[in-house]
Amino acid sequence: MLGECGMKERERLALRRNSVTLCKEMVVDDLLVQCLQRDEVLTDNMAETIMAQTTSQSKSCHLLALLPKRGPRAFHSFCAALSETEQHHLSRLLMQFAEKDKRYSEPSLSLPTQECVTPPKRARTHESMEMCLDADCPITTAVLPCTPEFYESRKSQAYPMRSSPRGLALVLSNVRFDSRLNPDLDVRRGGEVDEEVLRRLFTELDFTVSLRKDLTAEAMRLCIEQFAQRQEHAEYDCCVVCLLSHGIEGSIYGTDGQLLMLDWVFEVFDNARCPLLQNKPKMFFIQACRGDEMDNGVDQLDGHERTQSPGCEQRDAGREEERDAKEREAKDRERLRVKLPQRSDMVCGFATLKGFSVHRCNEKHQERILVHSGTQQSHQTKSQ
Repeated sequence: MLGECGMKERERLALRRNSVTLCKEMVVDDLLVQCLQRDEVLTDNMAETIMAQTTSQSKSCHLLALLPKRGPRAFHSFCAALSETEQHHLSRLLMQFAEKDKRYSEPSLSLPTQECVTPPKRARTHESMEMCLDADCPITTAVLPCTPEFYESRKSQAYPMRSSPRGLALVLSNVRFDSRLNPDLDVRRGGEVDEEVLRRLFTELDFTVSLRKDLTAEAMRLCIEQFAQRQEHAEYDCCVVCLLSHGIEGSIYGTDGQLLMLDWVFEVFDNARCPLLQNKPKMFFIQACRGDEMDNGVDQLDGHERTQSPGCEQRDAGREEERDAKEREAKDRERLRVKLPQRSDMVCGFATLKGFSVHRCNEKHQERILVHSGTQQSHQTKSQ
């Protein structure tokens, strides 16, 4: 029960005065909503209505409109939920504002409006990331917009990204496997942190994220097929698929020890089987081993630190051999409509090179999501 008394006026004021900041920076995800449901601040119907909103900002605004009507405990439950979801700066902002105005039991309408300065988000330093990994807690992602100069210099080569949300993102994460079926597949320690990082990252990038955990190979296949056929792809500008599991070259394992072929995954999203995503970028991130070899590394030479991408193999699926201008003109005259290659607008990032296993940090008990530029396979050429 919510009780007879409503939210205190200073708490309402804290929400109202900071609503712009909250709508802009707050991430309203399943975990935040579940915390509020647990404290009986939100009903199931309210939670469904909030999560049904199409943009991150509309979810935040809808939640803020409900909170003042949800009883005397709603404000503190909301602040606690923000802390539990690693949004500490917003929780502190509200609590400090409410405490500052505590001396006013009933503020008058003529109370002068004072702009509240939002404390900046703490930068994700290497040390803070290591602390998060030690504690096995979700990492707060830092999504920063590009500079105007960067945008202006590259906008002519970029895919259009005008939809909101930008697109659908699917994260399939297998952490625990059936040891009776395949005793070699141990628990992927740290996999929960990886999946949470990806979920938060793509949520902040304005994707609608679906997270599925611990699926058999057949269940993964069904989930991917259903995801590829979702009608929302027609309205959005992009698509993301993240697969986190044990694996070998060309395949990843389901929890039942059976393999799912990655080439089949790419085929599901090609231009023939997934026409709703034609001419739209489709990004795949594979966090899995691709073999048993270990990269033991080499000693770095003295001098300035630098990072060089290792040699890589690149495959442009569907790229036709270059033809001379006369042949191309003849072909164009024969065709009455534009044709696309079977696979295009795809980029795939692997966590390791072909034949190698993924590194695991034994001290931190954590696997890292590593997407090397040298292991990306892309095809963005369109045949006309």
